[in-house]
Amino acid sequence: MSARRPGGSLQRRLFLGALVFVTLALVVAGLAIGLVLYRFARGQIDARLDGELLAMSSDLKPGPSGPILAAPHDGPPFDRARSGWYWQVRAGDAVLRSPSLGAADLALPQVPEPEDGRPVPADGTGPRGEGLILRVLRLPGPRDGPDIVLVAAAPAAALHGPLREAGKTLALALGLLGICLIAGITVQVRLGLRPLRALRDDLAAVRAGASERVPAEQPQEIRPVVTELNLLLDQNAANLERARAHVANLAHGLKTPLATLAMAAERGAEPGLAPLVAAMDRQVRHHLRRARAAALGGSIRTRTDLSAHTSDLAAALSRLHAERGVAIATEVAPGTSVACDAQDLDEMLGNLIDNACRWAASRVRIRAARDGGLIELRVEDDGPGLTPEQAAHVLQRGRRLDETVPGDGFGLPITLELAELYGGALSLERSDLGGLLARLRLPA
Repeated sequence: MSARRPGGSLQRRLFLGALVFVTLALVVAGLAIGLVLYRFARGQIDARLDGELLAMSSDLKPGPSGPILAAPHDGPPFDRARSGWYWQVRAGDAVLRSPSLGAADLALPQVPEPEDGRPVPADGTGPRGEGLILRVLRLPGPRDGPDIVLVAAAPAAALHGPLREAGKTLALALGLLGICLIAGITVQVRLGLRPLRALRDDLAAVRAGASERVPAEQPQEIRPVVTELNLLLDQNAANLERARAHVANLAHGLKTPLATLAMAAERGAEPGLAPLVAAMDRQVRHHLRRARAAALGGSIRTRTDLSAHTSDLAAALSRLHAERGVAIATEVAPGTSVACDAQDLDEMLGNLIDNACRWAASRVRIRAARDGGLIELRVEDDGPGLTPEQAAHVLQRGRRLDETVPGDGFGLPITLELAELYGGALSLERSDLGGLLARLRLPA
């Protein structure tokens, strides 16, 4: 048992899959770039604070009540009150503060003891509860004295504000990149699936009879599929030809025995033989029609140019009836085609046009028009025409209205049978020209 294959749209599946991967890639890229920007911005602030701490540590000197700074460190931005940029030096109870800190103290969090004498990062809270980024440097104090703790602080907004602005720009850039990628994916999917659409059109042309095979010039990925399709078409065509040959052989094989029986019935060789022969003829024709319909199961692939066949038959029959002076006018648009075998079409057209020429006074008109999925062919003449009862009578096999006119009475019934075989119809009406109008409807 074969595994169930998923349905749906291949284009939609490809597009959604690519969209998911692009979205994940953009999210990962955004997070990675954001982390890099954060580390860069934090490194810049830490370097600035470390520079301030190292400068203060080099200017520290012992004083009478604690450490003092030999040089002022009140430059911007540490001179603006409550700016978030603070520094503080504490040795026991002695405290030195930046002008921006005023009389407030910085609460120091627990920080690990540095091993190399370098500043240690920390996060703290300012006098107004604002978030601060801290760098803490612990120096050994004088003998028997407390350690000296130097703290430099920067507002957390100095880090998060630029990151927020950079994040907006980054999100916009990634969004534009995502739109471009999605547009590129859409174009790529459409271009990638274009050979499949071309293959669909080629198969439609084969089904309509415009082509016998699918072109072999295909992309490498679908070339094996096209090869298998062409092999299948060849096999179906061979089966069709064999089936039609069998039907033809059957028809020819039964024609002679039935004709012999019919002649015997006409001579009255056996009473009651004529009804049996007629019944056999009906049964044989019925089953032959069914067999032929099965053989023509692929007839939708048959495409016959109606305009060309009509013109050829009209020209031939015009010469045949030239002594009667019958003019045949055809009004069939070039390119008009029907889904019908060429030989069957010639037989139907030949019967109708020949019948019109036999009964026409001087004019025969042939027109064709499309009606939905059917082509309606109208063959008209300016002869005497038929009543509805006569029209029904002549559609019966072997029935003739005038024995003086050459013919065997089988043309119109055969045309009707062939038309019905292809899903069409034949009707006889009164023409505007005064004579007979034969409407032959065949699939387009």
